[in-house]
Amino acid sequence: MVEVEWWKLHWATWDLRGVILFSLFLQTILIYLAPLRKRVSTAWLTTPLWLAYLLADMTAIYGVGLISKSQGETTRGPFANPRYPTLLAFWAPFLLVHLGGPDTITAFALEDNELWLRHSFGLVSQGLFVAYAFFQSFPNHKFWLPTLLIFVSGVIKYTERTRAFYLASSRKFKASLLAKPDPGPNYVKLMDEMKSNPRLKKIEWAPESTRVIRSRIEEDSKKLPDLKVVQVAHQYFSVFNGLIAGSIFSFRERNLTRDFFLKRTARDAFKVVEVELNFFYEILYTKAKVVHGMVGYLLRILSSCLNFATIVIFYFIDKKEFEKFDVGISYSLLLGAIALDLTAWVMILHSDWIVVTLTKSNNPNWFIEILKRLLKVEKGRPKTPGKPRCFSLGIMKIIRRRWSKSVSAYNLLNCCMHPRAKWLEATIDIFGLTNMLDGMEYVETVKFTTDLRNLIFKELKMKSELADTLEIAKEIFLARGDWILKFESRKDLRRWIKEVDFDESLILWHIATDLCYYTNEVNENVNDGGNPMNLATMNSFSEDIKDYCKLSKLLSDYMLYLLIMQSTMLSDVAGIGQTRFRDTCAKAKRFFREKEIMKEEKICSLGISNFGKCFCGNVSDCCNKCSSKWEKEQDKLQKQACEAILAVDTSVEPFAVKRDRSKSVLFDACMLAKELKTLERWSMWEIISKVWVELLCYAACHCKANTHVAQLNKGGQLLTLVWLLMAHLGLGDHFQIREGHARAKLIVKK
Repeated sequence: MVEVEWWKLHWATWDLRGVILFSLFLQTILIYLAPLRKRVSTAWLTTPLWLAYLLADMTAIYGVGLISKSQGETTRGPFANPRYPTLLAFWAPFLLVHLGGPDTITAFALEDNELWLRHSFGLVSQGLFVAYAFFQSFPNHKFWLPTLLIFVSGVIKYTERTRAFYLASSRKFKASLLAKPDPGPNYVKLMDEMKSNPRLKKIEWAPESTRVIRSRIEEDSKKLPDLKVVQVAHQYFSVFNGLIAGSIFSFRERNLTRDFFLKRTARDAFKVVEVELNFFYEILYTKAKVVHGMVGYLLRILSSCLNFATIVIFYFIDKKEFEKFDVGISYSLLLGAIALDLTAWVMILHSDWIVVTLTKSNNPNWFIEILKRLLKVEKGRPKTPGKPRCFSLGIMKIIRRRWSKSVSAYNLLNCCMHPRAKWLEATIDIFGLTNMLDGMEYVETVKFTTDLRNLIFKELKMKSELADTLEIAKEIFLARGDWILKFESRKDLRRWIKEVDFDESLILWHIATDLCYYTNEVNENVNDGGNPMNLATMNSFSEDIKDYCKLSKLLSDYMLYLLIMQSTMLSDVAGIGQTRFRDTCAKAKRFFREKEIMKEEKICSLGISNFGKCFCGNVSDCCNKCSSKWEKEQDKLQKQACEAILAVDTSVEPFAVKRDRSKSVLFDACMLAKELKTLERWSMWEIISKVWVELLCYAACHCKANTHVAQLNKGGQLLTLVWLLMAHLGLGDHFQIREGHARAKLIVKK
């Protein structure tokens, strides 16, 4: 019986040591990996980070409980050892520091911020437990001073995290944006004066001048340096952070931002928006709003000084009576706390917030000037090489970008041509893994290209230039492809948008784009109205057609990905998109099966799976060549499928046959594709690309603001960048642009 009790005590001792070291390991993982989640959109990062985030709090709380329990057992049990309580009491405050978490992550998801009250209770309860463990070790606690210092540091850290949750919660965030109540002009006094003085006859509102606003933002159209990008982004972030809370802005804010962005290039406009979204991310998911401020800097300096003082005091205390392993754990905790603190300081000093803080002062003192020179603030950040030549440069390229710079693509016809076996589909459906495996198998990640960026900005800029009045801006905002068709004098195609729901038009144009893309004659002689062209002009048109083809195809697959795989982003306009998609897939699968185009085993003759990798598992050049062959085989199969669909006689409307029994739009899309193919190739692809940009803009404007910012911790979405860019260009329902705003001066004529 005594031997069993000894093993229990021995296991409890090693259990506690393991928990403490594991807690330190989790903090290291979080501080270094958490910043990558806004730059990389992959489950291989988010899943381990999610596990570390959940385990970090659980491990620290469990460790505090073990310390309290172990102290009681070692002081009162038959195997009492007076050495353990002293060290355990010294370790306990470090778990409070770990509960404070790193600066790089407070909330894993937006909903975590709403739990600030729970974290407040955790701060009080865990602080009391650690204090209890501290006082329980008296009077034989020779490390009381370093323990007290670390305890204060832990309380500061945990308080910072709790306050970050509170400030980012929806209710507090909205309340912080509310302006001071404005009662308006004194109506009673005014009417009394008019009644007492018969010479007062008329009341007029003086229009509010925007000259001051315009002169403050007057900029030339030169390329913006990196420092200017950060400054401008923070300026607009300070004005437009109310977008998250659904605030309404006046014509002054509209003029402030619209005039600026109309003078910018696509590169500069997107860079400003990327940095601005980075500010949104940091106030919602990190400690930035708490740390970056005079009080925050002072508390962080105090916390760092306490950590350094603790290790110095601990070093000079005699520790010969303690086991070397326990002393080693103590040093590991101390050095770990200092290393994490130094890492946090490096991140603070190299953040966009510190750049804004150091450059916004009109009368900087000597200390600010020294910091600016040491951090090279005025010179901006070093440029990233265009093409990384080694692994380290590739890592640096990822670290310096502000979002994933990629879009996800999901193709309906490809999904239908490579279905899973029925038994496999039924099996994974039981465990609810269908959506996850679809994302792994059928979703492709494509780089966000410069051509796509330029196309989107060109269309938005053109619409913003035309939207001088509220009526035109509202018409553009509500358009989902039909406005550009009217502008292009293609009213015959508008029925495929105006007469159908948004989700139906999206699937229609997605399939039609594929049908045109895979049956497009790229080398066709392009002409304009029958006029002959020289070879150089024809080659130029051919290249433009190829660009429009690729961009249309990319936007088409991205929009379907949003509708099917990110349905929450399009919840307000998705309608019965899921049902329509499933019925269309069922129709396509039956058609391909009858035409013997698809293969049930979803494995091609090259021995390559749908993941585009060889079964050998290598990533060598040999497998890359096999993957290239696989892509060519896929294109050939896609072309065969599209030609088979276009060969179907659609002289009778599909609705006359299927009625409302099925929501499939496969052959409706075939009719649309045939209409598009009657146009010249140049005109066809230009129209298709513009329709997709307008559908993208419509979806961006009709996605809820909190849904947009919820994607920032997953690498971000192109849809979110478009949403913010449209707001800056004055396109959206965020503005009240009537003259005679409530802040205008009241003029009374005699």
